Amino acid sequence: MHRPRVILYGNSVILAAIGASLEHFPELELVSLAAPLPGGAELLALGPDVIVFDTGNAEVSLHTLFALLHDCPDLLVVGVNPENAQLHLWSSGRFDAVTSEDLVQLIVHGPRV
Repeated sequence: MHRPRVILYGNSVILAAIGASLEHFPELELVSLAAPLPGGAELLALGPDVIVFDTGNAEVSLHTLFALLHDCPDLLVVGVNPENAQLHLWSSGRFDAVTSEDLVQLIVHGPRV
């Protein structure tokens, strides 16, 4: 059985708390990365399924994370915002919008699976 590899990307208090909570789930493989944070190639070499980062952490490069989404179609990036207790999710899901009507359908109805 594949254990999803979860990268905790950064060294904030909220990521430490999330890591401590996720340790109770043996079906997950956790990898914590603290400063200095690696770039995209180094992250990619770790084979992540999920990357969790603190949205308030200035050390995290959003450019790096979004480039990884392009290179890893199944990657899920989760931004944790401790100020308002929200999770922001990014994935590399794609939608072929070739006309303005396609774009309107995506906006109104969301991607169809």
